[in-house]
Amino acid sequence: MGVRSVRAGAWLLPLVIGLAGCNNGEPPKPKPVETEIPKGVVQNSGPTVESGKALGTPMKDRVATLGLLNKRNNISQDLKMKPGEVRRIGNVLVRLQACEKTAPWEPDPEEGAFVQVWVYERPNVNTALAWHKVFSGWLFKNSPSVNVVEHPVYDVWVKSCAMSFPGEEAPAATSSAKPSGSPTAAPARPRAAPAPAESAAPGPAA
Repeated sequence: MGVRSVRAGAWLLPLVIGLAGCNNGEPPKPKPVETEIPKGVVQNSGPTVESGKALGTPMKDRVATLGLLNKRNNISQDLKMKPGEVRRIGNVLVRLQACEKTAPWEPDPEEGAFVQVWVYERPNVNTALAWHKVFSGWLFKNSPSVNVVEHPVYDVWVKSCAMSFPGEEAPAATSSAKPSGSPTAAPARPRAAPAPAESAAPGPAA
């Protein structure tokens, strides 16, 4: 029995040391996973996506980048969304209604988005779990204190609103292209090299 115990201990020792070494580093953080959006929770309110009076890129074609932070596990991720789109990450729903940014000729640059946030939670111990709207309004990138998502677990903020205004399109490369209808100039002929001067024949010796 003594020999068997020694052999068993010698076999388990490397395994125990290996498992102990794995716990020295921080455990891998779980990745946020998108799940199914519940029906009847997200209500359409706020600016309309079909607004045809927007200057620049149509509202439906704009793309906003929102930051989402879970304060419990300190995991954040970027959500790229179009107006009208809804994303669910765990127990939080984020809906983007609209995004705007100031025109290039305006003095103070700003980017914003109209965002709605729902969280699946119980407000207190006496209530059941349910979806609750915790925010609905405009969020601004350069002025985050104007409006904030006040929730103990989740935070949402605006990173950018991808859109363009008239005149911001990349100009065509006209430097190398010839204007249409202009006459084609004939290529310049290279100048002929001057003929070498004929050397005078040597005279008779004196």
